This record gives sequence, structure tokens and C-alpha cells, in this order.
Amino acid sequence: MTDRTLHVRDGKIYFPEPLTPAIIVRRPNRFIIEVEAGGEVVGCHCPTTGRIGDLVLDGLPCLLSRSRSSSRKTPYTVEAVSVDTPENPEPAWIGINQNAANRYVEQALISRLLPGIVTADTVRREQVLGRSRLDFLVNDDTYIEVKTPLDNLQVTLGDHVRTRPRAPLDATDRMVRHLGELGRSLAAHQRAIMLVCFLYDNPGFQVVESSRHNWVKAQVAEALRQGVEIWQVNFRLDTTGVRVIGHHELTQQFLHQ
Repeated sequence: MTDRTLHVRDGKIYFPEPLTPAIIVRRPNRFIIEVEAGGEVVGCHCPTTGRIGDLVLDGLPCLLSRSRSSSRKTPYTVEAVSVDTPENPEPAWIGINQNAANRYVEQALISRLLPGIVTADTVRREQVLGRSRLDFLVNDDTYIEVKTPLDNLQVTLGDHVRTRPRAPLDATDRMVRHLGELGRSLAAHQRAIMLVCFLYDNPGFQVVESSRHNWVKAQVAEALRQGVEIWQVNFRLDTTGVRVIGHHELTQQFLHQ
């Protein structure tokens, strides 16, 4: 999927073509998920190289988008998974394509689907600020960096879902650098927003305890002191597209974690 093929109608961001349901067979490595689709097992591109929660993906329903590149070895990308049973006729989907999340946010900004956060007249992608390249510059004065956490899924799991032990979670230098750059941008009377984006109905983002938790918390507190805003936005994904279902500021939640 590309920016040119997404379109918005009645507040919904539509895919260029409907996604294809399938069942995951296994994930042999970080880049490939094997699925059963149409009676055959197909290797598909996995758009996130990290863990997807603590899930063992084998046997879970998924949704696929078809690649339009003739040179790609994998004909499909896994866009979403579900922790519902394969028999459920209307599963709830968890989008796992972090690159696609930025495209959805861009369309939401352009179509003014995030009025509580910003009303966009202009949207520019990948703007340099300090040593970082941030995702968006809106109205020439609002920097937005999008994060799409997948290592801690806040969803209810049934007995049919297998999990593995939680891995230690450490903050990345890139995330902390972006927070710092966002905070320093305010010296020029600009706005700075960290947008925590979920492609499912997340009840409220929480920072997971880790070996660097206190250090990360201190960096976040400093960014908030400088005026950085941290917002959460939830999208609901189905076979035809995504829709914004809610957004709210996370400032107080971060201050008290």
C-alpha cells in the first residue's frame, strides 16, 4: 500500500483493495510469517521485526495485503493479527504494520480526523529537527513523531492463545533522542507532539517496567516539562480500511507512572 492508493470517505481511510483473511502457520524468522491462504502455505513479509506482544502466532487469524512489486519475493504482507478464534465471524484485528501506521496518521491529518490534537492546513513528511528526522511537520510549527508500540499488547487473551515469557524491555536511544529534539523545538515557540498510535482499541498506553524504566521516565518527565505533548490515537482496522475511534492526551498518565 502507498499514500497514493489510500483514500478517505465518510471519515474512513480505505485500502486500495480489501485485505485477504488467512491463518498463521508459523513465524520462522523476524522477516517472514508463513500463512495458510487458499489451501496453500505462503511465506509473507512481516512488517515488524520485533515481538508482537508475547504471542505465539501459530494458528491465529491474520489479514494480508498483496504486494504490487514484481521484484518482491513475498507476494503478501501481514497487516494484522487477531487473538480471537478462527471460528469468530467478526474478529477484532490488531494492526502490526508500523510503517502503514504513519500513512494512516498522514491521511488522518490531511483529512482533519484528529481535531482534538491539531487542525492541519499543511502536512510535510520526514522533517529534520536537530539530529533527528521526525515524521511530520504540520502548519510549519507543529512537529509530530509517531510511535506504534507492539511489544506490549493490552488485549484480553483466551485460553486458545499461547504466549512466551516476556522479554526484558529496554528503551531505544532513538526514542529518547526524538523526545529531546521535540522538547528543544519549543525554544522557537513551536509545538511538539509524540503521537502513540495503536491499530486496535487500546484502553490506555502504559510504559512497561524495564531495566531502564527510571531513566526513560526521567527523559519523558523532562520532555513534558519543556512542553512536549504526548497523545494516544486508536484506529480500528478491518478488511477494507481503518477509522479513528478515539484520541486523548497522555500527559498526566505519564507523570504518574
